[in-house]
Amino acid sequence: MKIERLDVTACTVPTDAPEADATLAWDETTVVVVEARSGTTTGLGWTYAPADAGSVIRDLLRGHVLDRSPMDVAGTNEAMGRAVRNAGRPGLVSCAISAVDIALWDLKARLLQLPLPQLIGAVHDTVPVYGSGGFTTYHDTHLATQLTGWVHGQGIERVKIKIGEAWGRAVERDLARVGHARDAIGPHAELYVDANGAYNRKQAVRVGHALAEHGVGWFEEPVSSDDLEGLRVVRDLVVCDVAAGEYGYMLPYFARMAPVVDCLQADATRCGGLTVWLRAAALAEATGLEISAHCAPHAHAHAAACVPNVRHLEWFHDHARIESTLFTGALDPTGGSVRPGASGAPGHGMSFRHETATPYRVL
Repeated sequence: MKIERLDVTACTVPTDAPEADATLAWDETTVVVVEARSGTTTGLGWTYAPADAGSVIRDLLRGHVLDRSPMDVAGTNEAMGRAVRNAGRPGLVSCAISAVDIALWDLKARLLQLPLPQLIGAVHDTVPVYGSGGFTTYHDTHLATQLTGWVHGQGIERVKIKIGEAWGRAVERDLARVGHARDAIGPHAELYVDANGAYNRKQAVRVGHALAEHGVGWFEEPVSSDDLEGLRVVRDLVVCDVAAGEYGYMLPYFARMAPVVDCLQADATRCGGLTVWLRAAALAEATGLEISAHCAPHAHAHAAACVPNVRHLEWFHDHARIESTLFTGALDPTGGSVRPGASGAPGHGMSFRHETATPYRVL
């Protein structure tokens, strides 16, 4: 038994409205899809990255994956990491490794005819989710419609919006939008914010104090995630939990991040796949922290059910929409949680809709 094929597709999907956070604006999202095959069995993985990540898989990684045993996912992950030493691991290359790793976990589980949580070892039947969107480009009505859809329509009582607009230069509007969000969801739902690193340290502390008045419990990247001391300062001076970690491309990053946050974030589509995400979760647990899965909800859900310290899973608007469109087997977050593996389907239970993806293909 060996890995016989590694096929790569990239699709660029337009957003359903203009989107922006504090430091970036976009109107399309690219997903790089990997299908790893052994005999008649196919495993599916993906990452959200430029289509060039597909070229990395095809040109740098494929030769180090083919002909290996599909049972040896950790060994293949290590082989990929060593192969890219001179290309540079963080960033695009790590995203490519991540997509392959996710596909290999799925392939292994399918070959063994096991749901992925059963293969890894589930400790939870359900994983809490939070609705994530609230882009700075949304007008107040659009913002309220999205948030109330999650909270009052689907029963997801945790939601997150973007703040820090214009690199932190629109604080008055930031706080007004937080107030509109609280009015829309009511007094009992949890409200989170993400500044995407836009504020400076003192500014973030001042904003954090104002956020407390609206009952905000989660302040993501109040300052740049590269400013570890700044994260520690803000964490120690505000009531909100401070979270960061989405830009971790290798495990040592999380070791540096854990001492300065209240909750560690990690993204399996960036950090090296489920292999490294599970290690990051263990690192967080060892330091007394919970872990939150960043974006790409269906890439994380099954592994998230297997770590005792998972806090929640980000139901990111763009990615949830793409995954439910391009893949079969999407999970249902109604009620505020998902039940990965409950269908009994092997692997993560998702398959790529090639025909649906055709109009969006760029690779």
